[in-house]
Amino acid sequence: MTNSPAYTPVSSPDLPARALDGVRTRRIVAVGFDLIFVSIIVGLLFIVLSVLGVVTFGLTWLLIPPLFPAVALFYNGLTISGWRHATPGMRLMDLEMRLTDGGRTPFINAAAHAVLFYLSWTILSPIVLAVALVARNKRCLHDMLAGVVVTRRQF
Repeated sequence: MTNSPAYTPVSSPDLPARALDGVRTRRIVAVGFDLIFVSIIVGLLFIVLSVLGVVTFGLTWLLIPPLFPAVALFYNGLTISGWRHATPGMRLMDLEMRLTDGGRTPFINAAAHAVLFYLSWTILSPIVLAVALVARNKRCLHDMLAGVVVTRRQF
């Protein structure tokens, strides 16, 4: 994919320092907003599936256990791969996610990033934070594995 002149490859040393100013702090706040948004969606779907479970003799209740992971996966995958390159929480904090070459993040990378995020934070949270503190471009472990970087939207 060719890079447009408006985007500098984020792996290059030419990335302006202001593109990464406050990214770690903004990401933490953005995750909080996104967890609230996902929880609201899951809560509404839980109510719908619970009511439908009465009508379907409990069949839709089988969809309740994987509900949060499924909603989180599609929430992240669809919003990050969309035209704004960010989840609603990231947009509130003026962040966007791109591939390391500056290109648009496809759904598969965004979904993989979400899976790696939740797995790494539940299993390796101290390591994830340590990596983000010393990594070039302030990338977390799951960012590196998914081949993406988060930068400020306005730089």
